[in-house]
Amino acid sequence: MGRVERILVSACLMGRKVRYDGRAKSSDHALLAAWRAEGRLVAFCPEVAGGLPVPRPPAEIEGGAGGAAVLTGAARVLTPEGDDVTGAFLAGAQAALAVAASFGVRIAILKEGSPSCGTLSVYDGTFRGRTLPGQGITTALLESHGVRVFNEDHIAEASLALTELERLTTP
Repeated sequence: MGRVERILVSACLMGRKVRYDGRAKSSDHALLAAWRAEGRLVAFCPEVAGGLPVPRPPAEIEGGAGGAAVLTGAARVLTPEGDDVTGAFLAGAQAALAVAASFGVRIAILKEGSPSCGTLSVYDGTFRGRTLPGQGITTALLESHGVRVFNEDHIAEASLALTELERLTTP
């Protein structure tokens, strides 16, 4: 039998109260529960790992530029008061990559919309609740290193990717 694939998952989806507002965004998806029981899940919050407190002010990528722009230094992550928290977001993304590498993670399930974890959209930087297509910083970094990232609404697709990875790595 091949190795058991580990899955990096946003800690807030696993019920941990790590979000900016001090709450969780728990997912009751049956596949997450099954993977948790199998010991596959590696719960992680890049924002907390990057040194941000809970609770904390909300933060958005300026101009909704997306995570890749932050990684290259072309955009910052700001709070509504204009405080620059880019460093914490970058540190958290690097920590997520290190954890993923240490567990051999090739699939992640992250919280949509977050400036760290968004997979399809991020907030536009105006703090008015509007989103733009794009990825969060952690998602962009993980994907640039070969980790396939899905959000909580695409767990079935993550399961298909997991099945394929295990099929390819089983002798």
